[in-house]
Amino acid sequence: MIDRSVEHSSFTIERNFKATPVEVFRAFSEPAAKERWFVNVEAGAQITHDFRVGGRESGRFSVDDGTTYYDDTVYLDIVENRRIIFAYTMTQNDRRISASVATVDIQPAGTGTRLVFTEQVAFLDGLDKLEYRRGGWEELMGALAKELGEAVAA
Repeated sequence: MIDRSVEHSSFTIERNFKATPVEVFRAFSEPAAKERWFVNVEAGAQITHDFRVGGRESGRFSVDDGTTYYDDTVYLDIVENRRIIFAYTMTQNDRRISASVATVDIQPAGTGTRLVFTEQVAFLDGLDKLEYRRGGWEELMGALAKELGEAVAA
């Protein structure tokens, strides 16, 4: 019998970038840019984009042990060069492991940008946990920094 449970959590990751808010927003909004940092399409990952309020995005990727992950995203609020709010679910090998609401707050900071990423998440049935999710987004922030052509200044 499957243990059915839910654990609620949240976390925030803050990063400073030399890139402008326009450049940071573009890394999220333009499909070609997002494919370079968000998923590894060269390794067989798949992603679809419909970046608009009410639009959907989905992605599928596998890890070394053969586990397949799928995310299904809907954009709830978009303010150009300033804010992106989205809800998404994650599935592992056809079993839903979480449901989240995430905010990407893009703040001008001098000539650069302060990005504040906040996620509120419901982990389902003990299949995922905060340290894994936060670690995944920490890796993505590093990949975003690389896409922007810089190192992250914490």
